[in-house]
Amino acid sequence: MKSLIAMGLTTASLLGAALPAPAHAIDASAAGRFAQLALDCVHREYPNKIAHVLQGDVDVRPPRELTPAFYGCYDWHSSVHAHWLLARLARLFPEAAFAESARGALSTSLTPARIAGEVRYLQGPGRISFERPYGLAWLLQLAAELRTWDTEQARAWSTALAPLEALAADRVRTWLPKLHYPIRVGEHSQTAFAFGLIYDWALVADDAAMQQLLDDRIRDYYLADQRCPISYEPSGQDFLSPCLAEADLMRRVIGKEAFALWLSAFLPDIPRDDKQSWLAPAIVTDRGDPKLAHLDGLNLSRAWMLQGMALGLPGDDPRRAALQAAAQAHAEAALPAVTGEHYEGGHWLGTFAVYLTSEAGLGP
Repeated sequence: MKSLIAMGLTTASLLGAALPAPAHAIDASAAGRFAQLALDCVHREYPNKIAHVLQGDVDVRPPRELTPAFYGCYDWHSSVHAHWLLARLARLFPEAAFAESARGALSTSLTPARIAGEVRYLQGPGRISFERPYGLAWLLQLAAELRTWDTEQARAWSTALAPLEALAADRVRTWLPKLHYPIRVGEHSQTAFAFGLIYDWALVADDAAMQQLLDDRIRDYYLADQRCPISYEPSGQDFLSPCLAEADLMRRVIGKEAFALWLSAFLPDIPRDDKQSWLAPAIVTDRGDPKLAHLDGLNLSRAWMLQGMALGLPGDDPRRAALQAAAQAHAEAALPAVTGEHYEGGHWLGTFAVYLTSEAGLGP
């Protein structure tokens, strides 16, 4: 197995140590490998899996006409978060060899005309639930990344994206008051993971109303939860952990001491040291199967969620060691699999690798 350093990681980053900047957790070489996965697919139209409501013959059109900015990478949400990957890595590594190509791809996609086409599509009849919540959450993450990137180009892309950003946020605002129950699955419709992305966007966008709405709904949905059945995980095609995503979300909205108490009731079996086996990485049997390959994503997302949980606890909490050790084990299991060998995984796993290694959910 490759060393963590060879994969562009430092042991400190995987163990949840405070780092001065996310770039310390990933080097330009690893960033270049991940960026290439996105560059290979953001404008690759086929194969394509669309979630498309037809109202008539006029709606039978190719993906590039239906959603002219985000038609590549097999499906809409993967295209959106591949653009996030390119924006994040080009911001963190502006002089790297891949950065010019990344900026070129963003310039091709994020034009006022193409984004206007996306807005028209989302506003079409029968599309009120389109990509809700996963794709909309990633769209807001892309918007947050562009807001964070202080260059003239990035500001122009942010301005171009603004109408779609506003529409995505409005969809969330309209939906949440009507959503009576959380969605506790391990795939796209899960609410806990999406709420984390949206909450982080709201902080960057300084949207106090969205922050308050999310805070209220998160507490309604999750604050009273106890004994999450993590022993039932994973399901056969999960890429998100229902239990860990909820915990990683809760640490965002309650203080460290409150989170420590909540976590004791929610996941009471977390060991008090790193010597006990607690949470084994998922086993992936066929990376050429698009659903079975989800489990590589599960290992990556578990790794960052475990890091987030450790960060959310007080510094002297004895559970931090077990959480950090489990995060390292999951990262080591998953990162070597993030290649372009199989398009079924290559079109999206790079995003999850970058989210983990650049500590996207932990800071700027």
